[in-house]
Amino acid sequence: MRVPKLVLSALSPGGQRGRLSILIFHRVLPTPDPLFPDEVDAARFDELLTWLRHWMNVLPLDEAVRRLKAGSLPPRAAAITFDDGYADNRTIAMPLLQKHKLSAAFFISTGFLDGGRMWNDTIIESVRGTKLDSLACKTAGISPLALGTTEQKRSALTTLINGIKHLPSTQRAEAVAEVAESSAAMLPNDLMMSSAQVRELRDGGMVVGAHTVSHPILARLEFVRAQEEVATSKHVLEALLGEKLGLFAYPNGKLDADYCGEHVGLVKSLGFEAAVSTNWGAAGAGCDLFQLPRFTPWDKDAGRFGLRLASNLRRRYPGA
Repeated sequence: MRVPKLVLSALSPGGQRGRLSILIFHRVLPTPDPLFPDEVDAARFDELLTWLRHWMNVLPLDEAVRRLKAGSLPPRAAAITFDDGYADNRTIAMPLLQKHKLSAAFFISTGFLDGGRMWNDTIIESVRGTKLDSLACKTAGISPLALGTTEQKRSALTTLINGIKHLPSTQRAEAVAEVAESSAAMLPNDLMMSSAQVRELRDGGMVVGAHTVSHPILARLEFVRAQEEVATSKHVLEALLGEKLGLFAYPNGKLDADYCGEHVGLVKSLGFEAAVSTNWGAAGAGCDLFQLPRFTPWDKDAGRFGLRLASNLRRRYPGA
């Protein structure tokens, strides 16, 4: 493991020349999921944290942002983040983070707390649980998709999610409802965190940030609606935790496709201190604190994982 650490030190030496690698996750499953074999499970996350703790100086994101701004990052600075607010973030991810004496930031879409379910999970669980051999979605213009095998279900999920994701919000809701009703599957209502679990994250040394109410594509909303989504999520979480919230994550998070310059200005105007995107790269001196880049190495081999961390440190995007 020495070579990646030496390379990472050269690329991210700290101080004014420091670079901040922000990793993004969504879920940590208890065991591998046949439908999503690349999704992180508990054993895999434990291994990733071992590598990160050895190679990187992992900071809480709020501290990392302050030190980035001040030019006082340590060498090989990194932060860990989670988006959306899945219950397994509390039940599986947090204990593993605590085991390794690490912190992470969790960005919560408040509309799904206490029994809600994200639209993509409705699609996933409909495909997982249906007894039908095929599913279609007329609302999204998607013809019947075969579901006879696990491979076919994976392919169908890719087609359905990609075909529905960027529809206008009303049409997207109609498409999701159509798939759920057609599938006749029993859908879970415990995928997302409860309000109590969000408080437990904060009390357990984690950082909580806002992620809108309903996880819309901000670039597809009228500005007033976008403002309501961002502001309401901030206010709900501040009331829940009894403290000011400083961090925000753009849903989906790609510049121009998912959010635009006006949304960066909106987040600033609402009193956030920083915001994260999903534009790949590492943040350095002069980086726009309201478009911080994030990425996740997907390699299962330690050496390749480390080299991809190094490769990302060389990557820049507008604002970084």
